[in-house]
Amino acid sequence: MNASVRTEIRLLPYRHMWRIVWPALIGLLWLAFALEIAFGSLIIPFKSIVSILLGRHDAPEGWREIILLFRLPRAITAALAGSALGIAGLNMQTLFRNPLADPFVLGISSGASLGVALVVMTANGLNLGAFWARAGIGGNAAIVVAATLGALSVMGIVLGIARKVESTLTLLVIGLMFGYIANSLVSVLMQFTGERQIQYYTLWTFGSFSGVTWKQMLFFAPAVMAGVAGVWLLAKPLNAFLLGDGYAQSMGVNVPRVRSLIILGASLLAGAVTAFCGPIGFLGISVPHLSRTLLKTSDHHVLVPAVVLLGASLALFADLIAQVPGTQVTLPLNAVTALIGAPVVVAVILRRRHIMESS
Repeated sequence: MNASVRTEIRLLPYRHMWRIVWPALIGLLWLAFALEIAFGSLIIPFKSIVSILLGRHDAPEGWREIILLFRLPRAITAALAGSALGIAGLNMQTLFRNPLADPFVLGISSGASLGVALVVMTANGLNLGAFWARAGIGGNAAIVVAATLGALSVMGIVLGIARKVESTLTLLVIGLMFGYIANSLVSVLMQFTGERQIQYYTLWTFGSFSGVTWKQMLFFAPAVMAGVAGVWLLAKPLNAFLLGDGYAQSMGVNVPRVRSLIILGASLLAGAVTAFCGPIGFLGISVPHLSRTLLKTSDHHVLVPAVVLLGASLALFADLIAQVPGTQVTLPLNAVTALIGAPVVVAVILRRRHIMESS
């Protein structure tokens, strides 16, 4: 096979990608975003939605409040959260070269959960409610602060260990152990708290995109955008990590420094989503695999924007399903994301087994 033929074969996927896949991903995101705003317990016509977003006053005032105060921030939150979890999952799968790694593999989500549990389950005994009130922080904001501090605490420990541990596998095991420790502490706390606090904490673990206000969006959106931008800048080193730490080092990559940056980026993204939305499962593990399958590439220059678009779309569709449009029923968000992500995980395992058996 001559060079021109090989070049043509190599270029065909990219031509296909630009002509079909990218417009399809962008269109899918716009569709998901529009449906998220239009559908809920009350279905609002698209014509009225456009009128409201353009600032016109020919739609009912009640619809205006529903769109601007509830559905629009919820849709933006879902899109940002899906993108963040997808990118964090891409980071972890590349760093550990493990297709089943996800954003919470380093215990970041468990640290956030522990922070929330400490606030919710000990609020009465330690009079934390009065403390938050004096600080001018409401209940929802207190949960965000607690989750952020918990995630940052675990992230700090993991980053410190990452500077001293050379083996990526060892770092993976240590992260998992920190997750188990945090979850064990939550279980212990649950034995010494009231039924009401346990119920509140359990509801938080279901995950939700509806709790982020416009004021909180000023913190959530920049955190996600900064994390995604950081991963985009690390696309070249991430490609080198696909072939191992030794290859990355031979390509001039400062392995300990870049590894710390990758962990920092994934922690920032996963920690921000967990703090504001609760522990959202399966999106981080499934979105990178779907993107690789769709685009037939492992190049992070291509995967990063694809994961952002697909992650946002899947999060929006998952939230739309969880709302059960036209009814007053609301399903747990994590139950819906599990229904989406679990089949992807099973498919990945079966595919790898088939490849190993055939080789």
